[in-house]
Amino acid sequence: MPNGILVIDKPEGWTSMDVCAKLRGMLHEKRVGHAGTLDPMATGVLPVFVGRATRAVEFASESDKEYIAGLKLGVITNTQDTTGEVLEERPVQVDHHQLWNALAQFQGDILQVPPMYSAIKRNGKKLYELARKGQEVERAPRKVSIRALGVLDEDRPDAPPQPGRADYTLRVRCSKGTYVRTLCHDIGQVLGCGGCMSSLRRTEAAGFTLAEAVTLEAVQAAADRGEAEALLLPVDEYFARCGWPGRAVLRPEAERRLRSGAPVGAPGMEGDFRVYSESGAFLALARCQGGRMQVLKRFFEP
Repeated sequence: MPNGILVIDKPEGWTSMDVCAKLRGMLHEKRVGHAGTLDPMATGVLPVFVGRATRAVEFASESDKEYIAGLKLGVITNTQDTTGEVLEERPVQVDHHQLWNALAQFQGDILQVPPMYSAIKRNGKKLYELARKGQEVERAPRKVSIRALGVLDEDRPDAPPQPGRADYTLRVRCSKGTYVRTLCHDIGQVLGCGGCMSSLRRTEAAGFTLAEAVTLEAVQAAADRGEAEALLLPVDEYFARCGWPGRAVLRPEAERRLRSGAPVGAPGMEGDFRVYSESGAFLALARCQGGRMQVLKRFFEP
């Protein structure tokens, strides 16, 4: 039975749930979930959790993300990206200094109004369902964090001005819940010419990068050879690299107590730990305090 993490390089035109559905068939496993939705036009890192590893999705979904995004100035659309209906086109007279000054306003903690074309629910209806009917409702601003924001390629704050240039490539590192297309739209508003997102590629999520990502075609080829499980990363590898450095190994009696739900003593141990059996099997995440081990999430089969 497959258990672990597949870091998929999501292709353009697929939803994140499309990818999960495809992998369920390839791996013959119903328990498949992803950490961090990507829009159909976006490509790049989509961590997919399989089998018992799906228990880690709630942790991985909270992580920061990194993107390479195309910013197209002078165009405003109803979806805030180039897949939508063009609402307005404006002339662009922006130089590098003006662009970098605008980007500086979006560094750190900011308030962002979610787009109408999003999966956020209002009274049981997803916003994009209302938007497709021509409806717009008020959305409360949400706090998000932009950890890093800059222009790629040859562009620098001290580069020669190029007034009228409309297309730029941004690097964005941000918190969970950030809409990069809304960021592009808002940058355009600050510059006065409007803007939208023309492309999006996620380069990092849940601590995984494109260097570790595999294509759906590669997974299918491995599945055809009966080798797909070899592509799975162990779920404890995610926790090892993302804030759970402690490692605790239980003796057989303590392991039996943990598996049965009985209290487990942890004298002299304080903090959060990845818990293993003596044979090396990853059992759980636990918090140790006051001489006791409190299990936070189990990763073994009952």
